[in-house]
Amino acid sequence: MVKIRFSHEAKEIYDFLKEQAQKSKKERIILDSLIGKLDIIQENPHYGNPINKKLIPSYYKIKYSINNLFRIELPQFWRMLYTLTHDETEIEIIAFILDITDHKKYDKKFGYKKR
Repeated sequence: MVKIRFSHEAKEIYDFLKEQAQKSKKERIILDSLIGKLDIIQENPHYGNPINKKLIPSYYKIKYSINNLFRIELPQFWRMLYTLTHDETEIEIIAFILDITDHKKYDKKFGYKKR
């Protein structure tokens, strides 16, 4: 069984998208895709594109003590980043959603420069 948990930052973005989806088509499209991707992760936790360990931003390594990271592309050039971990007391996989971000912030966190 796979449980989905959100970081504080990802939860804030998720809540923002839920609120804005009522009045904005753009946010509704992103939210609908996000919810669909969460369902897929529950069925297949390795669904996302794995990020090479050397390319995982130190921000995530330090803040969340992670050693794996997966990326899922969302509409409007948004990205969802998650890591897989396990519960210390139960046998279960936890997909911990670290970040939901637009492309500009994603590029900044990964150190990509504009061409």
